Amino acid sequence: MGILTRFKDIMSANINALLDKAEDPEKMIDQYLRNIESDLGKVKSETAAVMAEETRCKRQLDECNAEIDKFQKYAEKAVMAGNDNDARQFLAKKAQLEQQRTSLQQAYDIAAANAAKMKQMHDKLCKDIADLNARKDSIKAKMAAAKTQEKLNKLGASVEGAMGSMSAFDRMEAKADQMLDKANAMAELNAGDKDDVEDLAAKYDSVETEAPAVDDALAALKAQMGMQ
Repeated sequence: MGILTRFKDIMSANINALLDKAEDPEKMIDQYLRNIESDLGKVKSETAAVMAEETRCKRQLDECNAEIDKFQKYAEKAVMAGNDNDARQFLAKKAQLEQQRTSLQQAYDIAAANAAKMKQMHDKLCKDIADLNARKDSIKAKMAAAKTQEKLNKLGASVEGAMGSMSAFDRMEAKADQMLDKANAMAELNAGDKDDVEDLAAKYDSVETEAPAVDDALAALKAQMGMQ
């Protein structure tokens, strides 16, 4: 009956606790199912053996009780026939069988208790397997959803990083626009200063050009008037 001790933990196994300790519940539940199904095969074999032992003990006990009843009846018949000596022998055999019956009853009680434990264990394992199979798809679906969410979280972090980079580019572009606007303004100011100087120079250029022409006209007028 060492198997009863071996599977004691199975009887009190907390599947949820096992899954909570697992790094990968999806793999853990598959492995636990394989283990418990293997255990179930062993429990079935041992249970069958224990039940067979219970049946054998019960049969021996029933046969012993039948023998006791038989010799009781023989003793009664011998008494009725006036054969007290025969009756004594039948009663002596009956007493011997009654002593055997005590041992057989004890053996049967132990076998019956063992069989009950094994059947209880067998039923517990069957229930665990049924529960796990019913929950397996749900657990795997939750794990898949969790992994997808983890990927989305990482992707979201990457997108946030990319948005940060875009913001930096926006700042650089704004700075470049500012520098370009400033350069264009300086160019416009420089162009304005150059035009003013050139206009002023042109003013005096025109005076220098016009002065000799007037002098020549004045000299010609004087010559006509005979004032030279």
